[in-house]
Amino acid sequence: MKWVTRERPKIDRIACPWLIARFIDREPEFLFVPPGDVLATARDRSAIPYDVPDVELTHVGEQCSFDAFLSKYRLDDPALAELAVIVRGADTARPELAPQAAGLLAISLGLSYNFRDDHEMLKH
Repeated sequence: MKWVTRERPKIDRIACPWLIARFIDREPEFLFVPPGDVLATARDRSAIPYDVPDVELTHVGEQCSFDAFLSKYRLDDPALAELAVIVRGADTARPELAPQAAGLLAISLGLSYNFRDDHEMLKH
């Protein structure tokens, strides 16, 4: 399946492809496009959009896109639930949710700084 989101991924848009590839879609194709092109790309390429406004797999209330994937695909592993708290804390500027959230944010920003190619960044 194809999945599309905004280019230059950070936290949630790094965690979601990891989750997709390991638990949802064994052969995913990720598309990273300018923010204004996500919905058109989803339509034109038959891709599932995520982490953009007005789509199913996005932030809802205080939860982030990672949470939306867990809910939609009924991934109820306790380790994934714990990871979701870390991702949510880092992605929504609430590092108090988990002590690891600040570290995840730092790693995410470092990856973005060091890799200009989004697909190459996901390999690390």
